[in-house]
Amino acid sequence: MDESRNDEIKPGQDSVLGAEPPALRLNQTRTGIKPKAMPDPEADLTDPNLYFNRELSHLQFNVRVLEQALDEAHPLLNRLMFLLIFSSNMDEFFEIRVAGLKNQLALGDETTGADGRPPRSVLNEISHIAHEQVERQYRVLNDHLIPQLEQQGLRFRRRSDWTKGQRDWVANYFATEIMPVISPIGLDPSHPFPRLVNKSLNFIVELEGKDAFGREGGMAILPAPRSLPRVIALPDELCEKGFTEYIFLSSMIHAHAEEVFPGMSVRGCYQFRLTRNADLSVDPDDVSDLASALRGELLSRRYGSGVRLEVADNCPEELVDFLIKQFKLEETDLYRVSGPVNLTRMMSVLGDVDRPELLYRSFTPGNTKALNKRDSVLQAMADGDILLHHPFQSFNPVEELLREAARDPDVLAIKQTLYRTGADSPIVNALVEAAGNGKEVTVVIELRARFDEADNLALASRLQEAGAIVIYGVMAYKTHAKMMHIVRRERGELRHYAHLGTGNYHSKTAKLYTDYSLLTANPVLCADVHKVFQQLSGMGRARHIEKLLHAPFTLHDRLVEMIDREAAFARKGKRAHLIIKCNSLTEPKLIQALYRASQAGVECDLIIRGMCCLRPGLPGISESIRVRSIIGRFLEHTRVFHFHNDGKPETWCSSADFMARNMFHRVETCFPLLDKKLAARVRKDLETYLVDNCQSWLLQGDGTYVKQTPGDAAPISAQETLLYAYAARA
Repeated sequence: MDESRNDEIKPGQDSVLGAEPPALRLNQTRTGIKPKAMPDPEADLTDPNLYFNRELSHLQFNVRVLEQALDEAHPLLNRLMFLLIFSSNMDEFFEIRVAGLKNQLALGDETTGADGRPPRSVLNEISHIAHEQVERQYRVLNDHLIPQLEQQGLRFRRRSDWTKGQRDWVANYFATEIMPVISPIGLDPSHPFPRLVNKSLNFIVELEGKDAFGREGGMAILPAPRSLPRVIALPDELCEKGFTEYIFLSSMIHAHAEEVFPGMSVRGCYQFRLTRNADLSVDPDDVSDLASALRGELLSRRYGSGVRLEVADNCPEELVDFLIKQFKLEETDLYRVSGPVNLTRMMSVLGDVDRPELLYRSFTPGNTKALNKRDSVLQAMADGDILLHHPFQSFNPVEELLREAARDPDVLAIKQTLYRTGADSPIVNALVEAAGNGKEVTVVIELRARFDEADNLALASRLQEAGAIVIYGVMAYKTHAKMMHIVRRERGELRHYAHLGTGNYHSKTAKLYTDYSLLTANPVLCADVHKVFQQLSGMGRARHIEKLLHAPFTLHDRLVEMIDREAAFARKGKRAHLIIKCNSLTEPKLIQALYRASQAGVECDLIIRGMCCLRPGLPGISESIRVRSIIGRFLEHTRVFHFHNDGKPETWCSSADFMARNMFHRVETCFPLLDKKLAARVRKDLETYLVDNCQSWLLQGDGTYVKQTPGDAAPISAQETLLYAYAARA
């Protein structure tokens, strides 16, 4: 049996970081200010050279996440977490984005984005960057994080280092926990190559000898049981004093592979993992029951066409070629890795380790004075608008609002949109309670929220069983808006309350993502929310909405108008400034509006976490546009649009990004902050992001990102500043 240790993490002999620091660390040179150039009135703003490719920009965001694993400003276990998030992000990138490009090629579709790059060219560059970054990821893990974790008493034991006691324990674990559920599959004419589940851990095994039926050994596939953890903690008594020690499931299977094939000789055992196309396709013209159609599609997701093959880097060439042929892949789809092929499953270690000193310090989210003064959230809302900035401020008031409404005898009706919310969440529990208490509960559930479809189907069933009216929205448009509407009888009249947000109704992500929540009893805003709900549940032409902007109807055109309005002020010699903060900027007409604004002299500050197809700093086109990405402890998720508007500033929050799908293919809301104090507070938050010099990456005209450093200035982290400003004092 092959004794190489490629199923395990390898602490580095000859650290590559020491030998080649530039290969691991990205350029951190500060960006200079370029002299202004005259705008070109004849410039063609649809020229493909003015746009970055969307998929490559998406990939660059993943690289910035990986970079956090090397940033010693983060605690050690958080650095490991960033590295594992990179793995998870890359899985989804291949499942959806790369799969889409491959499908496009297969159909002979040469349609290009605004950048004009054909699919084959994009795929080739993705392959080059991805191979480089995956190799870098394993070097960071093997040569840096694992040795540093061991210095802190957290060790991942290699097979060659097992003590006798550990070997005996592993043998017993294998016999009692693994062997009863493992199912080897020999490959012969009566046992064709098995259909393997997307992203499952498998082994290809070389065998010698004859089995019980006289069949000559050859090859077998050994799927790792999905029910078993991928990383197992050793009992304390078997660990070296002062250490918490872990063993990989893959190591155990390697060590005892011959027991799975009794009487045969195992010449080699090599792990591999196949990533498949996981995008769901439901034809709106061919579906009578969306829920049933999705249930069928969810099964097919597990067995879509292959898009990436990861194998241990010691796997013989002939076995690799065999796997590539089986999955109908190309050589560029192969990723040889120096360690476990399924790094994302190491996330379990973060939940298992009780070492708070190796993680960010916990904090208690703050609350607002308005809520502290009142025993009832509804009463506080009646006093005036309330704005919460999660996770710095608690998400509990949103949940408490719904619980209060569920139990209040004067509340008649509750309407709610749900996009990503677990079936057992406090939000759903309150909706179930409200329905049980006789309230009119209407819930618009977006079943097609990617990778949450199964949870949303379960959630829909639970609400229906409780007596709620469940609507799946509009077939051709995902319902992405974050809205809650409550109708209450007060003094013989009906009063309306609403919640509008930039993020999902999800307790867990509210602690990890930055988002805004507006709690309001403003009659105009509440009436607008009511109209949007009626539009979702009923039929008829688009209704006039007073204050909200509403995709797919008014949001895109009004955003273009507001950007053009700033440009008009600039042309008159007036001060003009806009700040856009969102997750992605890819929609060409919005980019063209920003180019026009820059040409007119508008100062444009864009805070774009992920994809950005706009090219900043181009003379005569975009030289007054600055694009920064903030990557830190929390995932930046707020969508905020601020316009100077000739000294009458407008600040909007939204569920929508600057993407075509949000503007034209989703139901989205964008709400104004009508309270001037709240609007000023959000403007101050935005300015904090603009001066961040610790977690801010500045986009260059060539598509690269440069990390900003304090230099001689005082270090400023926007997230830490907001945490200090809003979270409860310890």
